[in-house]
Amino acid sequence: MTDIPAVDLDSLTGERRDLVETLRVHRGFLLQTLQGLDQDQATRRTTGSVLNLAGLVKHVADTEAGWLRFAKVGTEALSMEWPEIDWNDPVIQERMAAGDMRHDEFNLVGDETLESVLAHYARVAAETDAFVVDADLDASYPLPEAPWFEPGASRSVRRVLMHVVAETAQHAGHADMLREALDGAKTMG
Repeated sequence: MTDIPAVDLDSLTGERRDLVETLRVHRGFLLQTLQGLDQDQATRRTTGSVLNLAGLVKHVADTEAGWLRFAKVGTEALSMEWPEIDWNDPVIQERMAAGDMRHDEFNLVGDETLESVLAHYARVAAETDAFVVDADLDASYPLPEAPWFEPGASRSVRRVLMHVVAETAQHAGHADMLREALDGAKTMG
């Protein structure tokens, strides 16, 4: 699935172990919601939102990968340059307020499959875990200008990793609700 060796938790101590172990726990909660599902079930919308289980895993994987690039190389990794979007356009403002942006981020498109999304997530997870082993957790980079970031804000690698934990945990909860709506299965209690 991935050519990045798995990080042995026993080789880590303190905060590095805590970060990797906590990420793994919440990734596991997220992935558990897909157990026993085929692609049709995993891509089915079960609520009024645009979310489906496979798309949610795709989003979490892509988000983790984006923040990992930021943690490795800084601001230029989070390019927020979308010249085709006029952020001051009232329609765009309304869509942002309604949480209705970038539907493709939450759906499988083109040749994406449940299997390919899961493999991508496994690669991203392994790369993140390996990065945590030697990362300078105190390194800090300015955030790019974007409507959702406070002007002039920076993030340390530590805070980026904490954000990835929070993002993963939040979406694992979303996934649990989507799975329950699909077939009544409860993955988290």
